[in-house]
Amino acid sequence: DHCLNIMPLFHIHGLIAVLATSMAKGASVCCTGGFNALKFLDQARDENISWYSGVPTMHQALLLRAKRQAEAANALGLRLIRSSSASLPPAVFEELNAVFGCPVIEAYGMTEAAHQMTSNPLGGKGQKAGFVGIATSPEVCIMDQEGNQLSGEAEGEVCIRGDNVTPGYENNPAANESSFTNGWFRTGDQGYFDGDGYLKITGRLKEIINRGGEKVSPLEVDNVLMDHPDIQQVVTFAVADRMLGEEIGAA
Repeated sequence: DHCLNIMPLFHIHGLIAVLATSMAKGASVCCTGGFNALKFLDQARDENISWYSGVPTMHQALLLRAKRQAEAANALGLRLIRSSSASLPPAVFEELNAVFGCPVIEAYGMTEAAHQMTSNPLGGKGQKAGFVGIATSPEVCIMDQEGNQLSGEAEGEVCIRGDNVTPGYENNPAANESSFTNGWFRTGDQGYFDGDGYLKITGRLKEIINRGGEKVSPLEVDNVLMDHPDIQQVVTFAVADRMLGEEIGAA
C-alpha cells in the first residue's frame, strides 16, 4: 500500500493512523506539505496511491472537485478511503463510494485511545453508512449514567478500556474522577450497537438539545439535513427558548 497523507502530523490521526501504522506494516507514505483540495487528484495520480485518510470536511472539499472530474477520480483505482476524527454524514459516505469507486472505511478514534477504537471492516459484513464499525483494539461497551453496562441496542455513553487507553490525565484528579468508571474510560460520546455489533455514534452528551424535556441529538438532525442536495455543510445547535428552554437551530 502507498498512502497520500493529507493530515497534519501534530494530529494523532495523521501521526498514528496514517504514518506510524503504515511504517509498522511495511507500507509507504507520501506526506504532503499541507492539505490542498485543488492539488489532491494530481498528487494522488503522480504518487500512484492506494488509499488516503481524512476528516469529513476534507472529503467534502475533495468531492467538490472530484465530482467535476469523475473519470480522473475513478481512474486512481483506490483500494479504500478512510474517514475518522468526526462523524461522516451518510450522504458523503455514499458520494465518496460512487465518485471514487472504492470502499469507504469510517473509523472511530480519539487521542486517549492512541487513536482507533472501532472501524468498519473491508471484509466480513462490510461497511455501513452512518456507523463507525466494530471494536478493533480496546474493549468497547455502552454504559448508563450510573455506570451499568447496557445490552442489546440500548443507547448510552460509549466507554472503552484496554492497553492502548490512557491510564489517566496528568495532574488532573477531577478529570480522572469524572472520566473513569470501574476501569472504563467514558468517552463523552453517545451511541449504541446494532444487531451486527456495529457502533453508531448518535452525538456528544454535552451537545444534546433539551427541547421541552425531549432530548434531540444535533448529529441526527445534521444527517437528515445533509440528505438535501443543496446542502453541503450544516451544524445543528441549541437556541435559548423562553417556553421550551432550548429550541433547535441550524446553520
